[in-house]
Amino acid sequence: MQLNITGHHIEITPSLSNYIKEKTERLTRHYDQVININVILEVQKLTHKAEASILVSGNHLFAESVEEDMYAAIDSLADKLDRQVLKHKEKITSKHRQEGSHRNIIAE
Repeated sequence: MQLNITGHHIEITPSLSNYIKEKTERLTRHYDQVININVILEVQKLTHKAEASILVSGNHLFAESVEEDMYAAIDSLADKLDRQVLKHKEKITSKHRQEGSHRNIIAE
């Protein structure tokens, strides 16, 4: 998995970078086919925005979160991405099961 972190109007500190790495590790625990994660952190006046795009096998996922605190925005973003990855994984496994059962019906 490749992780790219960029910042607009914000310096990416080592603690911020480590926090993002911890949160994205949860995604790879749930689904090991995560290829690339691009995280963009942005500050506009009093709002902190975190957005990420994930390339997984067979799909491209995107989420964004706007909060008053950057760490809260990253937490919210990680939760959104986690739900999307689990939903993607569920779709893939259900499609494989449907294909297998469909073949068995035709063969009989």
